[in-house]
Amino acid sequence: MPIRAIILDIGGVLEHTPDLDTAARWEPEFGSGWIHRVDPVFRAGEIGEITLEQVHERAADALGVPVARIEAFMDDVWVEYLGTYNAEIADYWRARRDEGYTTAIISNSFVGAREREEEAYRFSELTDLIVYSHEVGMLKPDPAIYELCLDRLGLPPEETVFVDDVEGNCAAARALGMSAVLFKDTAQAVRELDALLQRA
Repeated sequence: MPIRAIILDIGGVLEHTPDLDTAARWEPEFGSGWIHRVDPVFRAGEIGEITLEQVHERAADALGVPVARIEAFMDDVWVEYLGTYNAEIADYWRARRDEGYTTAIISNSFVGAREREEEAYRFSELTDLIVYSHEVGMLKPDPAIYELCLDRLGLPPEETVFVDDVEGNCAAARALGMSAVLFKDTAQAVRELDALLQRA
């Protein structure tokens, strides 16, 4: 079957997101191994079990610090989270949409991500569908999050290609019958997408 939809990840694909050592930079204030004490809070934020305000409050309680310090930490987190816009892959993707391909996003995300990414990058203007983990309560590589995306698109897996920078997430897509491209750099991803789309 021909490919009809191109589904992208955000972090590491639509956004360049280098590790800025944010957690390590806060260790002198929060204490050695602090991240493990708040991991359950942040995991809950990834699947939308709690609000962003609750993330701040519960993390502050776990660490015994004022909420304002967690808010300051999160300001740094959002800088790393948003990274910088990968205009080259976004322009390629937009051009394919203009040609008639459906576009979608599947992202392991965090409460508050939609608002911040929309303000920064206007992803809604590039794509027909965005599936955020914090809004649907599932994380890649859970097959259910891919199945939800396919159901909302109304397409069988064989008519879709998924691009992600994590091999495990690509493997999960392939297991459902989707094509998948492991993103290493933009030029490589475009070459592999062109081959799958049978573009000259």
